[in-house]
Amino acid sequence: PGRSRDNKLFEMLSLEGAQAGLSWDTILRKREAYRRAFDNFDIAKVAAYPPSKVTSLLKSPGEGSAVIVKNRGKIESVIRNAKLSLQAAEEYGSFCKFLWSFMKGRPKVNRWKNMKRIPVVTKEAIEMSKELKKRGFGFVGPTICYALMQSVGMVN
Repeated sequence: PGRSRDNKLFEMLSLEGAQAGLSWDTILRKREAYRRAFDNFDIAKVAAYPPSKVTSLLKSPGEGSAVIVKNRGKIESVIRNAKLSLQAAEEYGSFCKFLWSFMKGRPKVNRWKNMKRIPVVTKEAIEMSKELKKRGFGFVGPTICYALMQSVGMVN
């Protein structure tokens, strides 16, 4: 179960990064293409990709929802982030424990009375972003981290 949770969080982090500059709907329509391209986001498999994998993904045939966004930086970041996720898992016991450490292990329950008051980032998202960037992760700005936190239930 720990490995599957790690892979699921890695998938969500990767998809949130892929969404940068695009609509979430675009990435959701391509989700199955991402799963095929990145071995169902198996962290260990993705971390072991050779440099040639980037080229093959950039040159993969197809269009629309059948293929991932062909952005070299985003593709390279998924592979680099996989390697760094394994390092974090080694240090914390799992990638899941590492990411949840920014929430002190518990979800944050917000009770917003007005939709306009919902922030686009929080101090926890800023802290997560800073730490991920310090470790070398890519496409992990505070807004992406907060979206990740929302999508996996760290905050509501």
